[in-house]
Parts: sequence; structure tokens; C-alpha cells
Amino acid sequence: MQFSSALSDGLLAVACLACAIAIGKARKHYGEADQPALFCALLGFLLPAAAAAAGVIRFSFDPSAEVAHLWLSQASSFLGLPLLGAAALALGRGWQWSRANWGRILLGLCAFFELFRQLNQLEDYRLLLNLATLLLIIYAGAVQWPRRAPLAAAIALAGLFLLAGLGVGTEGFIGPLRRIDLFHTLLILAYPLLAWLLLSLPGSAKRRKREENLVKTL
Repeated sequence: MQFSSALSDGLLAVACLACAIAIGKARKHYGEADQPALFCALLGFLLPAAAAAAGVIRFSFDPSAEVAHLWLSQASSFLGLPLLGAAALALGRGWQWSRANWGRILLGLCAFFELFRQLNQLEDYRLLLNLATLLLIIYAGAVQWPRRAPLAAAIALAGLFLLAGLGVGTEGFIGPLRRIDLFHTLLILAYPLLAWLLLSLPGSAKRRKREENLVKTL
């Protein structure tokens, strides 16, 4: 049993669940046009929370949960994180995408996953998809200029995700520490930053109100 990995997965599950709760509570302060984006953001946090919870079971007392853990981890990587990136883009730009369009994004992500799985190119697709997602998140922070905090948070969380995925990984050790535990630790820092960023973005109604106030001051 890997009790250190069970502990780090448990902390990751708590962090992601707290992010999901924060998004859920904040939804009532947004307009109807922003609700689909916020729902997808909620799903984007619940998937890694579920994957981490399955990891707790796998590493603490039931190794047979490995299949569920790996499946949920894939769902988090190929579906959850891209949905968070899309939500950041929509909220950051104040774009109003219908539920049907969000459904198409969801179906498209599932279709591309299956396509690249059939082509045996999942790892290359994962890398490209995650890099594209992180670029969307950085862009969503950058368009908030002259507000600096969203861009700083976006760059920081993108760096954490890149360090976790490309620099640390999940196999082997770094000195006495398991790489998977360091991987979890970096994600524990990254996901709350992402939740803060999403909640700091204006959304359609808030952006429109801010632009109207700017026009009045001119």
C-alpha cells in the first residue's frame, strides 16, 4: 500500500471538491448566459475530485480500484481540464455560448479522445490538448489587463500544471519522495488558483456592466 499517495490524493480530492463548492455557490451571482460555462467548470473540478477519491481507495486498501482510478484520471485530463479552459475563455471574454454549443464541445472532446485512442496517439493528444488548454487560460487572464492579478494567477497555475505533467510525472522517485506525491502536491496548489481565476473573470453580465461604466466615465 502507498499510504503517502493515498494521503496526497485525499488532499487533492478535498482541494478540488472545495473548488467545485466555491463555483457552485458563486453561480447564483451570475446571469443565465454564464450558467452553462459555470456548470462545465463545476464538472471540470468534480472529475479530478472523483479521480483523486478513487486514488485514495486504490492506494490505501483496495488495489483493484486501479482501473476506476485510471479511467477517472483520463476523464480529468482529456475532459475536465479542457472544460475548465473553455470556461475560462468564455467568462474572460464575456462570450455567451448556448447550452447546445457547450454540449457540442463536450461531445467533440469525447470524439477526439476516441479517435486518438484508436490511432494509438493518446499521449501526444494529451500533451497538445493540455498545452492548448493552458494557453487559453493564460489568454483569459491576459485580456483582463490592466488587472494584473488574473494574468499572474493564470501564468502561475499554468506553470504548476506544466511542472507537474512534464517535469515531475507520476512514475518513480525524486530522492526519497514519490513522483506521484509531488505531482499531487502541485495540483493541490494549481486547482484552487484556477478556481480563483474563474471567479475573478467578469462573465457576460459583469463585463457588459464594466464596459457601460467605462463609457460613462469617458
